[in-house]
Amino acid sequence: MDRWQSMRIFVKVAETASFAEAARQLNLSAPAVTRAIAAMEDTIGARLFVRTTRSVKLTEGGGRYLEDCRRILSDIVEAEAAAAGAYATPTGTLSVTAPLLFGQMHLLPILMAYLDAYPSMAVRTLFLDRPVNIIDEGIDTAVRIGHLPDSGFTAVKVGSVRRVVCGSPAYLEKYGEPVTPADLRSHRIASSTSAWSSSDWRFGGDQRVTVRPVLQCNTNEAVISAALSGWGLTRVLHYQIGPALAAGTLRIVLADHEEERLPIHVLYPDGRHAPAKVRAFVDLAVDQLRANPLLNG
Repeated sequence: MDRWQSMRIFVKVAETASFAEAARQLNLSAPAVTRAIAAMEDTIGARLFVRTTRSVKLTEGGGRYLEDCRRILSDIVEAEAAAAGAYATPTGTLSVTAPLLFGQMHLLPILMAYLDAYPSMAVRTLFLDRPVNIIDEGIDTAVRIGHLPDSGFTAVKVGSVRRVVCGSPAYLEKYGEPVTPADLRSHRIASSTSAWSSSDWRFGGDQRVTVRPVLQCNTNEAVISAALSGWGLTRVLHYQIGPALAAGTLRIVLADHEEERLPIHVLYPDGRHAPAKVRAFVDLAVDQLRANPLLNG
């Protein structure tokens, strides 16, 4: 009996906790199942099960071996499907989360293209400027900006962004342009109160300035509007003001003092074993986001 078939038998015995039931489900004789497990134990040199007249239980080593066997068998099935040209059609609902403006500006067009490519799919978005627990909130994939903590999720880097201070040409002409981060203390500041905001603005070279914003808004759109009106300076991620920069209605200041760029990742659980709907979206999103010059300039 080949090793692949022996692994299938071992997994089925472990799942059913019964040699007889495993034999029935696999359409094998009970002696054949018993011989297969005995041969595996002889080859490995360790007991996989503790057998009594009433129960069949995995040993500690058998439990570890079970996880490895499941992974190997899954890899075999996936390799065979790929070799045969089979790739499951995405079905169901795809749930995606991203920061609010990033989702609206850069992810929504990709999601619409995804729905055009897979018309049987549906999409649910959760665009919020706060961290979202992927597992607890039933999210399939996420776009995260910033350095990621260690996790069991697969993360694909698709670009990076700058954290910039900006103001309108009219404001800078009237109040002058800050030359060093410390100059911000003499300027009017509009600041967002989102989950990632802080009154300590960090810059390159370990520079830090504590600002005292007199205008605090709960959205980035609001502080950008304040800056566009010529009221004061604000600090945002540069992709959020891309159209205003292109139109010349906002200018970046203190560019020579900016901190390190923040990475952008597409994040999803399950790795290679993610559902087809997730793999298809990730492939599309990675290609589109990496091709975006605003995110990879």
